[in-house]
This record gives sequence, structure tokens and C-alpha cells, in this order.
Amino acid sequence: MKKVLQFLCGRIFITGILLLVQLGWFTLFLMKLTRYSVLFSGFFGVLSILIVLYLIGSDDNPAYKIGWIILIMALPLLGGLLYLLMGNKRPSKPLKRQLIPAQQALEPTLRQDPEVQDALKQTDPRAEGLSRYLQSAGGWPVYRDSDVRYYPVGEAMYQDMLCALESAQHFIFLEYFIIQPGKMWDSILEILTRKAAEGVDVRLIYDDMGSLFLLPQSFPRDMERRGIRCLPFNPFIPVLSLIMNNRDHRKILVVDGHTAFNGGINLSDEYINETHPHGHWKDTGVRVHGPAAWNLTAMFLSMWHAFRKEDALEDVRRFFPQTFHPQPFSGEGFVQPFGDSPLDGEALAENVYIDILSQAKRYVYIFTPYLIIDDIMKTALCSAAKRGVDVRIVTPGVPDKKIVYRLTRSHYMPLLKAGVRIFEYAPGFIHAKSYVADDETAVIGTINMDYRSLYLHFECGTYLYRCPAVMDLKADALDTLAKSREVQLSRIHHTAVGALLDAVLRLVAPLF
Repeated sequence: MKKVLQFLCGRIFITGILLLVQLGWFTLFLMKLTRYSVLFSGFFGVLSILIVLYLIGSDDNPAYKIGWIILIMALPLLGGLLYLLMGNKRPSKPLKRQLIPAQQALEPTLRQDPEVQDALKQTDPRAEGLSRYLQSAGGWPVYRDSDVRYYPVGEAMYQDMLCALESAQHFIFLEYFIIQPGKMWDSILEILTRKAAEGVDVRLIYDDMGSLFLLPQSFPRDMERRGIRCLPFNPFIPVLSLIMNNRDHRKILVVDGHTAFNGGINLSDEYINETHPHGHWKDTGVRVHGPAAWNLTAMFLSMWHAFRKEDALEDVRRFFPQTFHPQPFSGEGFVQPFGDSPLDGEALAENVYIDILSQAKRYVYIFTPYLIIDDIMKTALCSAAKRGVDVRIVTPGVPDKKIVYRLTRSHYMPLLKAGVRIFEYAPGFIHAKSYVADDETAVIGTINMDYRSLYLHFECGTYLYRCPAVMDLKADALDTLAKSREVQLSRIHHTAVGALLDAVLRLVAPLF
């Protein structure tokens, strides 16, 4: 009975009720208007036509536009209002007003070292072109003398995260999409609490939607009582609107400015295989030690300063990598952590992926949990395979969401016909988001190959060129491929009903 009462009084239940009430009221309101007034029916019809014309002329992704146009055509009286209510994928104006000045304030600290840029250009002009794009479109410099360690599974990275946290003497920054109590988070929380008591500046950002069903509503207050300064990003409000779509999907841990972790690994037990909800959980990550860690620190600070105004004027130089590490750094190759944001209207991460595919000469191996791609990405994958590049994609063998899994598999056929090889990770679920190409180039980060990651979320990744970690990722890719089952075109069979369902799923996927 106590658990039942807690559920009925809890945030999840109340949120669900409020959303259902709003949806019911909205539906009844429209039915009343359209039933008793030809004038209102005509108004809604004209509104839908105007919105279709607006969509045709907009710069939105074609798949997104087509989905809404078909929905409005199917529901000519209600479609236009639905778009006004739920179709705005752009960040809200208040969100922009907070985040853009914070990002601009950090721009002077993200100046590119021309010597590093010239060295990359002399090594490989095409790689330098991609690096320059990350600088011009996102403002992220490329670095040398940064050591990168690659992690093929979450449990390996977890152990190094604990060691780094224990070594912290000055500050710890964490920014994660999911936090869930359990062995992983509890052990990290114990260290954070102890470090905060010792005077270490501990700050935590988490996405409120990502942890909505996992953390109590009192979580921020609980953290503050422990001395951990806490910021829930874009708190979920039970209003029937998709403005809440812009989520913080990044995974960042920075210790004392010189050591930073990035990858697909959240703070929850399945990521370190303490629990097995979908078989073995395969994920990847990197540790960056050196000046390149500053890019990840700057990402965190821009988000923090946007919402914690009392810190917006702090001297960020004390967070530089060299501040608490006066000894010279060392490392091979070029390292460029980068962030992707829905604020700039630039499909930065998708363009990075497409550039890797277009430049590849021998192979591209890809890990992705979700293969929900638009025509632009599909063309890039198919074109690379058709010109002889060995393109291999690893997707989950055990799904975490059955509908999403079906949607992923619905994209297999055109890719297989073009020569792309697709493998499903037989031991379980692959959550990694990684690209590796030609023994030279790699990206490891948080960026899924789906519409939400590429267009809606705040994401981050680490671009590597000729670092030893590139070959570590390649070795892991070959090992993972050996554990996976290859999908054969001859074994893909679609019934008429199944094909129709797949078409509907692909149509609505960009809308949600």
C-alpha cells in the first residue's frame, strides 16, 4: 500500500495524468468547434494549407517536412493546429537567450593554434578540411600533445573514472543524460560527496527527461545538501508540447581540467554490465589527457553558466588544462573534441559522419544502436559502398525498444543492395556510437544515427586523427564484428502489412 501511495503521489503518475487531461481537453475542444461551426472548419482548413506552404519553403530536414505534410493532408482540419502545438523542433527563445551568450563568452578561450592547424594540413589536407569545418561551424579547436585512451566496454572506463575522481584536488564536472541509483552511481556519489567535503568544486548537470523515471524529484536538493552543486537541464514540464525535445544527451566527466572522459556511457548499471536487461551491453568511450580536454570543459561551462548566473563571470582560466598540470603534456596525432547543438541550425555531427564516408578509401566501420537515417545519410552510406569502400555497420542483436528496433531494420534493404554490410551484435545490445576509417580517422561520442541525436539534442564527440586510439577502435571493431551475425539480403522478407508498417514508422520517426 505504501508503494502504491508513493506511485500515486509521484511525479511520473501526476505528469501522465496532466498530459492525458490536456490531450482529452484539446480533442474535445476541436471536436466541438468543427462539429458546430462551418466557419471554424474552414479556418482550420486554410490554416493547414498555409502551414503546408510554409513547410515546403522552410529549411527543415526533408523527412521532417514530408512527415508533417502527409499528416496534415490526412487530418486537414486538425493537422495545422497539431503542427502549431507540437511541430516546433527549434529550441525555445528563452533557451536560446540563456545558452547563446554563455557560449559566446567562452569563444575567446577556444582559439585555434595556427601551428597545430598547419601541421595537420601538411600531414593531410583533407583531414585538415574536416577539422577546419569543426572550427568554423562549431568553434572547436584541434590539438596535439593530448593522450587518448580508448575503452571498448563501459566497465573498463568506469574503473578509470573512479581513479580519476579519487585523484581530484580542485574540481570535478559531470554532465550526463542518464543517472540511475545502483553500483555505478552510488560508488561515484560516495567519492563526489567526500571530495566536496574536502573543498573540491563538484558540479553536476543531468538531463531531467533522461532521468525522469529514475531519480526522485528531490534529487537536486539532495545533491546540494551533499555539497554537490546540481543543475537539471531543461526540467520536464507536463505541457502538451514538443518544445521539450531539446535534451542534453552529452556524457562528460572532467577532473582538474587536464583529464576528461567522453563516450556513450551513462551513469547506470547496465552500462558496466552489472545488470543485463538486454544481454551484454556494448559501449565505447575515450579518456583525453592534455590540452584537448579544454573543449569538453568549455562545453560543460557554457551549459553551467547559462543557468547558474552567479558563476557566469568567474575566471575560467582556472579550469584550463595547464593550471593544475604545469608539466608538459604529450600524445600522438590530432585530437578534437566537439559539441553539436540545435541552436546553430547546423547539422554538425551528421556532416562529420558524411565527410568521413565521402573521404574513406578502404573501409568505414560503424557502431550505432539506432539506424534511423534520412535520405542524405543513406545516400552517403550507399555511395561509399558503391565506389568500393568496405562499409560495415553493427547494430543491436537484442533490442532495447522493439518499435525502434523494427524501424532500424526497415532501413537495411537499400543499404544491403548498395553493398553496405550490416551486422547485429549477437551477445546483446550495442549502445556505442563510433566511426573508424582507413586506420587514420575515428569519432567516439554520444551521437546516434537518428533524427533526435543529429538534429534535436545537445551532443558531443571526439574526433581523432592518427592517434593510437584509432587502431584500438579498429581492433575492437573487428572483434565485435566477429561476435556479430551478418544480415543477409536473401533472408529479409517483408509482408505487405509489414512493409506498410515500416513505411509508416519511417514517416513519423522524424516527428517524434
